[in-house]
Amino acid sequence: MIDVQRLRILRAVADHGSFSKAAAVLRLTPSAVSQHVAVLERSLGAQVVTRSTRGVILTRAGQIMVGAAESVAAELEQARQQVDRLSTGRVQLTVATFTSGGRHLLPGALPRLMASHPSTVLHVREGEPEDTLPLVRQGAVDLALAYHFDGPLPVGPGQSSSLRWTPVMEDPLHVVMPEGHRLAGHRSLDIAELAAEPWVLGCLKTEAYLRRYAEQAGFEPDVRGTTTDYFFARSLVAAGIGISLIPSIALVPPVPGLHTVPVKPPAPARHIGVATLGRHDHPHVATFVEALREQATLHT
Repeated sequence: MIDVQRLRILRAVADHGSFSKAAAVLRLTPSAVSQHVAVLERSLGAQVVTRSTRGVILTRAGQIMVGAAESVAAELEQARQQVDRLSTGRVQLTVATFTSGGRHLLPGALPRLMASHPSTVLHVREGEPEDTLPLVRQGAVDLALAYHFDGPLPVGPGQSSSLRWTPVMEDPLHVVMPEGHRLAGHRSLDIAELAAEPWVLGCLKTEAYLRRYAEQAGFEPDVRGTTTDYFFARSLVAAGIGISLIPSIALVPPVPGLHTVPVKPPAPARHIGVATLGRHDHPHVATFVEALREQATLHT
């Protein structure tokens, strides 16, 4: 029989990339963590991690077992919630969201959710998708309003299989510049037309996206400002520091003195959706997704 505690330890090793870091989180010694993993490997008859001086890497068998560990943790959390529902008659719902989604989509969607399910006790957590999607897999949150760009969901190898992704909207990025800018009269712009411009960045993911598009267009962006807040980025643009790429839902409220121009196809965009556990359909999810989509129409 596989020990659930050893599965939990393996998952911590996978999350933190080393025995020592997992041990610190679990309040164990690195030696104890290593021994637990070794016992798990003997019980399975397969190696679950590859050890090196730089840490550990999951083998394919290890990825399978981490997936099982997450499923077990989620099952236990679901069971706990069901027992709590029996004793209190109320449904506990925890929603995770990224900042701009929480600011512009969530406030309009939550009243409809609460009106449809008035006995719900709602909790909201803020975080970027790379932080909140693992919480969904672990059962720590019921669903996450999240996004990704052209690539897959920001989860580790083999970790996305337990997630169900329900699209909500496409969120194209726009070029934001001061009014009176030499390019403000264009109906749309190609990234290559912006090669000579200084840039202000609203988040690290947008920076990676911009650099990839800029490389394809044959230039290196001249970055003059970096922020983690799109409103602050637009304020810097209005102050004349540079231009920026801003997602459509983050263009409100308006900042005086700015002009917005769409990017020519293939336009960069965020794909916004709701992530839930594939095996657990929470009764509130359908209502929540529909309410989010109604809010999305206000921004498209």
